[in-house]
Amino acid sequence: MTRLAGSSKLLRAMNESATLALLLDHGTLTRGDLRDLTGLSKPTTSEVMRRLTGAGLAVVVGHTSGGPGPSAEIYAANPAAGHAIAISVREARRPHLTGVLADLAGAEVARAEVAVAAEPVPAVLGLVDDLARQAGLGPGRVRLVQLALPGSFDPAAGAIRHIDVPGWDRPGLVADLAGRLGATVAADNDVNLAALAERHHGVAGAVESFALVWFSGGLGLAIDLGGSLLRGARGGAGEIGYVPVGLGHGTDLTDLVGGPAVRALAATHGIEAATPEAAVAAAAGAPGAGAFLDALAERIAYGLAAVAAVLDPELIVLAGDIARAGGDALATRVTASLRATTPLDTAIAVTGVDGDPVLLGAQVAAQRALREQIIATLREAAPAA
Repeated sequence: MTRLAGSSKLLRAMNESATLALLLDHGTLTRGDLRDLTGLSKPTTSEVMRRLTGAGLAVVVGHTSGGPGPSAEIYAANPAAGHAIAISVREARRPHLTGVLADLAGAEVARAEVAVAAEPVPAVLGLVDDLARQAGLGPGRVRLVQLALPGSFDPAAGAIRHIDVPGWDRPGLVADLAGRLGATVAADNDVNLAALAERHHGVAGAVESFALVWFSGGLGLAIDLGGSLLRGARGGAGEIGYVPVGLGHGTDLTDLVGGPAVRALAATHGIEAATPEAAVAAAAGAPGAGAFLDALAERIAYGLAAVAAVLDPELIVLAGDIARAGGDALATRVTASLRATTPLDTAIAVTGVDGDPVLLGAQVAAQRALREQIIATLREAAPAA
């Protein structure tokens, strides 16, 4: 239980920020609930709620009933107190952006998609304007934009690296977007954000730490250590596709289990498909195609052995289009092959996230950052001693 004390002007903003955090955590609370959770006095709690509702940060959503005495007001954080946008930058087939605008409670308010030309800034600005217009928000009402990138963001250099989408590697792009939008702009690797979705909505919610390996057109690795993502000194942690798999041959892990390699392997087993995930799906559903899945699982296990040996995670999650297409049929084979490769007993599971894990993870990150931003604003308003 969090104990707060004091009703002086110096503590007022701290009391307000802590109370708002509790409303965001619990959903709905009465003033009695808030007194129990904070330790604040009855008059102080009433004053805190008066200020939060007056500022539009909290609202009355109902009244208690059925008990003795007068009914009590039930409060919640005001969903309209802040809005954030999650944008996923896609490179498959054609560069485009998919964006979702959500309120402070995380509820989706608007969704849109736009193609990206050589210069991404006008596309992002146009998408943000479209989403805000759909939601009926005026200028400056979007406080935060979270970008999900098929590359890594180096915050110290302000540069996006390892990205193949034209225009996105321009130095200063993220800062430029923040200045043009008048909002906070955060950027993170798409696989990192998929891991965030896995932590909150998938199979990794109960484990202490896990690694998520992304198999699609390219490869990626996200490392969750106790709920915190390891990003590296320059944001490049997890670029596992660049790991060499042979001495002096210029071959890396992408050449072994990247999308084109998976299609080529399928073709050698008589499976022709338009995409690697289609080839894997066809094999997973065909009793006579086990040899292809066995060969693919052996290649995947080769890469996972390094992950397991270096990180020793409680769980490795197989994610991305190829892993989803293979499902349990592929995961079972990968588990067997990994255990034949390394003595470490690492659990393997297929992603449990439905829909678009990258965009969902970006939404989780955006809501978290928006909440922290609003609470921090209240704390910073505390008068100096």
